[in-house]
Amino acid sequence: MFEALTDSFKTAINKMRFADDENSLKKALDTLKKSLLKADVHHKIVKELLKEIESDVKAKGIGKESFLLALKSNLMDLLTVEGGKVGFIYASKPPTKVLMCGLQGSGKTTTTVKLAVHLKQKKKKVLVAACDLQRLAAVEQLKQLCSQNEIDLYADESLNDPIMIAKLAKQKAEEGLYDVLIVDTAGRLAIDEELMSELSNIKTTIEPDEVFYVADSMTGQDAIRSAGTFNEKMQISGVILSKYDGDSKGGVALGLASQLHIPLRFIGVGEKVADLELFVPERIASRLMDEGDLEGLAEKTADIIDEKEARKMTSKIKKGQFNFNDFLAQLESMKKLGSMKSLMGMIPGMSGMASKLGDMDLENSAEIKSIKAMISSMTKKEREKPDLLNNSRKKRIAQGAGLSQMEVNRFLKQFKNAAKMAKKFSGKKGMQDLQNLMSQQGSNIPR
Repeated sequence: MFEALTDSFKTAINKMRFADDENSLKKALDTLKKSLLKADVHHKIVKELLKEIESDVKAKGIGKESFLLALKSNLMDLLTVEGGKVGFIYASKPPTKVLMCGLQGSGKTTTTVKLAVHLKQKKKKVLVAACDLQRLAAVEQLKQLCSQNEIDLYADESLNDPIMIAKLAKQKAEEGLYDVLIVDTAGRLAIDEELMSELSNIKTTIEPDEVFYVADSMTGQDAIRSAGTFNEKMQISGVILSKYDGDSKGGVALGLASQLHIPLRFIGVGEKVADLELFVPERIASRLMDEGDLEGLAEKTADIIDEKEARKMTSKIKKGQFNFNDFLAQLESMKKLGSMKSLMGMIPGMSGMASKLGDMDLENSAEIKSIKAMISSMTKKEREKPDLLNNSRKKRIAQGAGLSQMEVNRFLKQFKNAAKMAKKFSGKKGMQDLQNLMSQQGSNIPR
């Protein structure tokens, strides 16, 4: 997600080879300037950031360590809005009412469902209201997405009044004891009086606790300008950056807070509903510096993995009883965590591996499909007891899955090795062993 910016910072840091060398500081700052401008960070922000970094480094003594500290500290300041909210804040009296707004094509409807899924994973009861009556099939799209993810939806296609639908949805949310109501509204290709009037009326009707503006990060500085215009009319409380995974520059995230003084609250990092991440300035600064975000990773996994099931699985692994049913169950859990690329970026020193993963898909990749086909071709006993698989059984499984026996053998070998490794890491020193392995992997990645 932040690979391009992280690589830029590494390049700048590597220019700081000697202590008390003003020439190396000048080179590092010049490299940083070029990288940030190329990443679509506003030139005024770049100028101010470099000025602060230079001042801090000189005050503490020129060197790589002081440059690192100054860079991280000033990045955090750049990403932070004084007095601004961080993450999702619940109202003191439920339901927390959220008004979603944005231009057409920004990914607003998809982001609405992503936010609903994010809150549902935190055990909140969520209702989504379909108030986008402008775009053809917008209500149908929302219906399908909510149905696929078991999210409650309020829609009334007999009404052609989004304000009335919002009012009735609010009433249902209050009567149904929902924790959160998220109202999806219409967008336009451009900001006009009609759009703003409709949004303003919906806002007056539901009295939202949050007004989120969904900005398409791929539009760069235009995303910041349009967010600014919406803020003047709607007083938005936060921005959600969509399609950040498709933005190769990534600089728009650095400009929002300082240019608009509106906090960036979430970032969309992929196409799947799980690909929505909290924007916490301290954590993002750490990820930009390739220090990872283990706290964010722990939160993400805690929302998905049931503690009781995790203990049960650990016990099976320790006893060497991990089977193909367990493997499929773990695969389903992993899918809910979002993109592998984003997860790897949360592990310190692993951003290089994250970029090499590309858009690895745990659901639709050819390899995963083949593995699922193999397991589907096994009997119930074979799934529960992998040791039963002799040559004749492997041949039958290969035929059933439409694969060669060599492919089946390769998968079974990988499965056996993975089970052994899992057993090793499940011991008392398992976490330490795993961290050591991760460190070695990170240091072996070509920079």
